[in-house]
Parts: sequence; structure tokens; C-alpha cells
Amino acid sequence: MAKRLMAVHAHPDDESSKGAATYARYVREGVEVMVVSCTGGERGDVLNELVLRNPKSERDIAGLRREEMAAAQRILGFEHRWLGYYDSGMASEDGTVPEGSFASIPVEISAEVLVHLVREFKPHVMVTYNEIGGYPHPDHIRCHEISVRAYEVAGDPNAYPEAGEPWQVSKLYYDEIFNAGKVSAIKNVLVEKYPDSPLHEHIDGMTKWMRDRPYTATTRVDVSDYLEARDDALRAHASQVAPDSGWFFLPNDLVREAWPYEDYRLARSRVGEVPERPAAGQASDWVADPDHSKLETDLFQGIVTE
Repeated sequence: MAKRLMAVHAHPDDESSKGAATYARYVREGVEVMVVSCTGGERGDVLNELVLRNPKSERDIAGLRREEMAAAQRILGFEHRWLGYYDSGMASEDGTVPEGSFASIPVEISAEVLVHLVREFKPHVMVTYNEIGGYPHPDHIRCHEISVRAYEVAGDPNAYPEAGEPWQVSKLYYDEIFNAGKVSAIKNVLVEKYPDSPLHEHIDGMTKWMRDRPYTATTRVDVSDYLEARDDALRAHASQVAPDSGWFFLPNDLVREAWPYEDYRLARSRVGEVPERPAAGQASDWVADPDHSKLETDLFQGIVTE
């Protein structure tokens, strides 16, 4: 039986900026990978001057983003499903989101749609965002909430009985790809080998941003051979990622040398204990073990498929 991985994301392009190299690696290794996009990204700003000249960017942004998603899918090789909800955009000053948008729909309703996909695809592993959504976009937070609920109830025959035959997911991970450990490692390589590099300014800015975020990962997936595939998938989302985007300011050879990993935190497991780690956004002095002996190297570690 093939191993199966489901990654649940809020908008088209999120799958390419958060986990794309991991998906490309597992697809190459014969794992069945499905990406679920909860919304169509309809309220995302067009961040590429070249795309702004395309009449479709104003006339049919949803259609444009579907085309971009299809291109990224072809590059990375995963299966893809739309959950079917409308992008909420960022919350207003009073914390509200537009009526009928994804973040306004009760968790138990949206979770049923995801449970249906879980029972159809039968993933052994699910990946989604952490408790703060990676960052506090309403759709990212709601994506986290429905993913946790789907993980918890998809195997329960009494939950959503019309959503298909029960399937119990073995492990649930949170994406922790943007973390202080990675930034620190890159900074150390720059100081040691490239003291005059203009990249120091960029990394110093990232260091300040990451300063109060603990390294919470339990699992590091080596993606050194798949960084170019990740970049190609990001470029496919041209309305969101311009060719000169900051996503590309770090040379991949530097990343390979300093931190050739994508990081995840094991949040739930039915095949072993979940290591204690601080939750995202919580202050902590926990530091990863120096030789990394306690970290998993495979999201499927401990899972036996027949």
C-alpha cells in the first residue's frame, strides 16, 4: 500500500511557499500526496506588476488563481482538491470578516467537507498550520481549526456519517518551516564564509522578526534536492509572487549548506508519543539538541502500511 500525505492550506500559493519541497520529495519517492486549498484566494492582492497588465487580474482573479494552481500542481506532481470556500481576506479593525467567507463559516460545517476528502483519500499523515495559522490571517487560523477537527473525528463512525467510511489518520503535523533555527544557521554561514555579502541585511531583518519565536520542530525533512522545484512552483503563482520577490533572495546553494530542511511539529499521533515542545507563539528557552538526535527525519516515521 502506498503511503499517503494530505496537506491542507488556506489559499492557492500557500502550498508552494510552505512545504512544496517536501511534497516534491515525497511524490518522487512514490508517496501519494494531495493538497487541499480551502479557498480560491479571491481576495488576495496582485503583487506582480506584469500580472496587473493582464485584464484577467481584474475581470476574473479567481479564474487566474486556478490557472496558477494548476501550473504549480503540474510542477510538483501532487493531487489537488478545492474545499470550495471564498477567501476571507484580512480581518477588519473590529475583527470581523465578510459574511459567507471561509472564516465566517462555523468550524463544524467546513470540517465535514474536509472529513469527506480525508475518508476518500485515506491519508496516513496530515499537514496544516500551527495554532496561530503560521501568521494570524483568519483563513489560516480556520484552516488549522478544521484540520484538527477532521483529524480527530474522521475515524469516528458517529461523526458525519454521510461523509464516507471512517478513516483514522495516523499523524498530524504543523508547518514550522519559517523558524529561528533556520535563520540562525544561515546567519552563521554568512558570517563565517561570506562576511561581505549583501544578504546580511536581509537576514538581520529576519532575525529580528524571528527573535521571539521558539524553535518548535520535532521533524526535519531533507529537501536539498527539491529547492528548485519549490521555486518553480512559487513562480507559477505569478499574481502573488513576482520574479524579484523576496522569496528568492537566498541562493539555494546557501540554503543547502546552512539548512537544507523543511521543519514540522508533530501535534497529534496514534503511532507513538508526541514530544513535548512549546506551542507556536509561546516564549521558551528550549533549544534543539545539538546533534539533532531527537528529531524525526520522515513524516511517516513509525507508520507501517500494508
